Amino acid sequence: MSVEVLQHIDPAMQSYVDERGFAGISVAVARHGQVVFDGQYGQRDTEAARPMAPDTIFRIYSMTKPVVAAGLMSLVADGRLALTDAVARYLPAFGRVRVLAADGALEDVARPITVRDLLTHTCGLSNELQDTPVAAQYRDARLHHDASRSLADLIDVVAELPLAFQPGATWHYGMGLDVAARLVEVIGGQPLGAFLADRIFAPLGMSDTAFAVPAAERDRLAAMHGLPDVFAAGLTLGAIAEAAAAGANDRVDVSATYPVDRPDVFARGGFGLFSTVGDYLRFAQMLLNGGVLDGTRVLAAGTVATMYRNHLPTALLPFELFGVTYAGRGFGLGSSVMMDVAAAGGCGSVGEHGWSGAATTTFWVDPAQDLTGVVMAQYMLGAAAPAQDVRELVHRAIVG
Repeated sequence: MSVEVLQHIDPAMQSYVDERGFAGISVAVARHGQVVFDGQYGQRDTEAARPMAPDTIFRIYSMTKPVVAAGLMSLVADGRLALTDAVARYLPAFGRVRVLAADGALEDVARPITVRDLLTHTCGLSNELQDTPVAAQYRDARLHHDASRSLADLIDVVAELPLAFQPGATWHYGMGLDVAARLVEVIGGQPLGAFLADRIFAPLGMSDTAFAVPAAERDRLAAMHGLPDVFAAGLTLGAIAEAAAAGANDRVDVSATYPVDRPDVFARGGFGLFSTVGDYLRFAQMLLNGGVLDGTRVLAAGTVATMYRNHLPTALLPFELFGVTYAGRGFGLGSSVMMDVAAAGGCGSVGEHGWSGAATTTFWVDPAQDLTGVVMAQYMLGAAAPAQDVRELVHRAIVG
């Protein structure tokens, strides 16, 4: 790696703090299993004047999804379930689910929802942020902004609501991973947080990753900025776009929908984990290594290979998320997968995979370059993408 090129990350990230409204950013990049760059910029809490630090804790939102997918796939590797199994085999309420058609009528499903459908966002479930009639029903049911509801209770409600699409008919970002998380609990025989701790966090030494933050460590938690709590406000994509265009950058209290102190009930598959850049880099490195880290195997190599190949049929490509078309990318089991670098229009390698969270957190794993990266901030649903700048600079820094 070119140290000279990597040093350009510093002014690039500092510009987000000085000129683009970010309170703070943390970055870590590893190649061949060694950290080649780490940097912290700005503050984790401007009001308390606490600087960003390597041990800063972040709400990682949808970066929870790849972790939950890995947990469920460990059960698949154990032979406890199969990707082709119907979800209703384990959660019988999903055997009664129906589809809300364009004319408002309820239709029978053409085929059952499978475990693979949950992990690839092809199950037909929606979420509160989408601009669909089903999403309106999700908002009425307060699915995302009622943190007092357990995962079991949440999924019971989801199973009573209609699907937005027929299973397998389209890629639609929804609550499939939340249902997958409930499968983890039912089949694994443990609460989600305990299962992930036993299977992933403890073996990998991810001591700061959980569905809560201990009271003694909460001064390490980064404050949230950007848009108002979109879940508490019940905002749709259209309203979010308008607010983002207006440049909202206030400090935001998201404790009602993302509490730090309720792991007994607040555990989700689509969001909910707290983590640090260092912890998540260990998770990413485990994936890059084919399921093993520091001699401890967390996933079988074949399981990781299965997760990070494209599972979408050609008819569903390219997929679109919140108005952005992901050209050149497919979708694996919990994360996007690079299929055509030129079509994607940026840097990277075929086989690269990763995902992001709503509060501007991102990770990626590039097996071709033996490289992993994590970028974390706490800026809610902004248009700026510091991780893209980091990825471009890291890719340019590769010299051999």
